Amino acid sequence: MSLNKKTVDDINVKGRRVLVRCDFNVPLKEGQITDETRIVAALPTIKKLIDDGGKVILCSHLGKVKNGPNEGESLAPVAKRLSEKLGKEVVFVKDDNVTGEAATKAVEAMKEGDVVLLQNTRFRGADETKNGEGFSKELADLADDYVCDAFGSSHRAHASVEGVTKFVREKGGACAVGYLMEKEINFLGNAVENPVRPFVAILGGAKVADKLAVIDNLLNKCDTLIIGGGMAYTFVKAKGGKVGKSLVDDTKLDYCKEMIEKAEKLGKKLLLPSDTVAADNFPDPIDDPNLKTEVFPTDSIPDDKEGLDIGPETQKVYAEAVKSARTVVWNGPMGVSENPVLAKGTIAVAQALADTDATTIIGGGDSAAAVNNLGFGDKMTHISTGGGASLEFLEGKALPGVVAADDK
Repeated sequence: MSLNKKTVDDINVKGRRVLVRCDFNVPLKEGQITDETRIVAALPTIKKLIDDGGKVILCSHLGKVKNGPNEGESLAPVAKRLSEKLGKEVVFVKDDNVTGEAATKAVEAMKEGDVVLLQNTRFRGADETKNGEGFSKELADLADDYVCDAFGSSHRAHASVEGVTKFVREKGGACAVGYLMEKEINFLGNAVENPVRPFVAILGGAKVADKLAVIDNLLNKCDTLIIGGGMAYTFVKAKGGKVGKSLVDDTKLDYCKEMIEKAEKLGKKLLLPSDTVAADNFPDPIDDPNLKTEVFPTDSIPDDKEGLDIGPETQKVYAEAVKSARTVVWNGPMGVSENPVLAKGTIAVAQALADTDATTIIGGGDSAAAVNNLGFGDKMTHISTGGGASLEFLEGKALPGVVAADDK
């Protein structure tokens, strides 16, 4: 699947103001950034625009911002870290309105190669997410061209993602995607639309409901679909198994039956766990290292036990299924991977992916965090920066942030 959208290589930004929507939604603890993956991912695009003589205006959201602008969700720490990474000052505009007088003045003072970072776009509240026509225009007024490099936000039709493009285009500016967006779409797009076969898809995580359309779409595309995590128990119950206190969505039992039948009709392998690691209750605290567990067949879990990870036999079967693959897409851990006792299933799958020569793509969110935290990050071909965006892409949905860019 080719992107067929203008990228930063297709536009001339010398002397022009370029608004770049990044994904700087980084984790913060007491004002310190604890994981700078998203900042590092944005650097190639920013450096390219600086080198080409653009005046680079960065914007991003951070956090949920439920109670209005606050110091704890300011982008000030990001500006500091970016300055260090780029080796030059990134001017931070402390303007809770985002596009107010302070922002206008900072942009007016810019010279070629300068970088400005605007305040958290979510400080504008509903303007950013719902009724953002005015905010979209104000953002466009600051710039001549627009670049979207925030794959993690590209599934949302927000003012700073989609709305701004209309006003930039109206005044003759270009709307392109950055290197990160290009990389994400090429990897995920090729994996789903034009995979080197055998193509194995692995889906985990807690809820079937979160992955309904993904399961349906991937069954049409892949050769083998592996199911793990909490969502597996709804499938097992749909087949008549007894799953004890395990997480089950009874409203999705018929859907799971349909997917099992669909796999049979299409001649696809649908693998479910044969054994499970169970405990009396969900761990509290979640990382309790002393959790007592037992292994049971997944279709015969006692009424007083809760399945929390795939068992040792399933780990072997899933690892074997990955061995012969040429393309693997994985979204969602195999169990409660935050707990050392219950991370073994996720580790086994990650190890199998690390040992294969296949193109291995991790679909963002919890699976990306698990792979990085367990030390397998550098062994994967591509780790997506977008959780929800990756899922929607794997569902086959068009992403507003991608659609809004100019065609080549």
